Amino acid sequence: MAKDPSNGLKDYWAEIPRSDEDFLGSIRDWNNVQIALEEEVIWLKGFTDEQAVSSEVQQLPNFLLYESREGLLFRKDALVPSKKVRTALLWTPINKALKLTFPISNNNFFGIEEKVEVKLKTSEEERPAVAILCPIVEIKEIIITLPKFKLEKLAWIVINDKALFIGTPLLSFPGKTYWTKDGHLLPTGFDFEFKNLSSLLQKKYNADQDQWLLWNEDGSYLNIIRSDLRKLSVSSFRLTEKAQEWI
Repeated sequence: MAKDPSNGLKDYWAEIPRSDEDFLGSIRDWNNVQIALEEEVIWLKGFTDEQAVSSEVQQLPNFLLYESREGLLFRKDALVPSKKVRTALLWTPINKALKLTFPISNNNFFGIEEKVEVKLKTSEEERPAVAILCPIVEIKEIIITLPKFKLEKLAWIVINDKALFIGTPLLSFPGKTYWTKDGHLLPTGFDFEFKNLSSLLQKKYNADQDQWLLWNEDGSYLNIIRSDLRKLSVSSFRLTEKAQEWI
């Protein structure tokens, strides 16, 4: 979403209490936004027109957005200024000012001074699906009828009573689709609430890049060893099916 703020006509500023700093993680990847600190307040500037009305901004608690005009700060549609533009502030890009660290106490949380739970949220960005998780009972009669050329570009693995297929083009099977990001497999239509966590999660849980991290919408995930995936073929499917006593 980040764009060159010079493309917009308005100069946006904002303030948020320092006690609510952890909520800024949701916009930490907006590299065009600058941040400065006062004793009790965090100041931000450089928002694009699109960012100023985005859902990410609207969901920030105690967040006040202003338009800067001739050294004065105006609230939206206000004719009278609320305050003067702050001077002598030390500005830093938001992604550098907010440092993410791994707290020792709980591996399911990541800190922006306060701890932030790893969550997924719905995303408006469209991403191509690269994997699908299918109930085996619903596909076992279909897969044995498909020609070799439709199968050979895919890899697969059994997960309980389901089969995960990875590769493109995907088969038109009933199931749940996923897109890939930094070695994660995320449900289609979802992304990390704090997008910058993606690479940090990989460094912590998949440093050797030998796994896929398969995520659920509730923020839980499953490790899949890449070497356990096998090339898809009718014979490999039948052998696995017999081994699991599905027929």
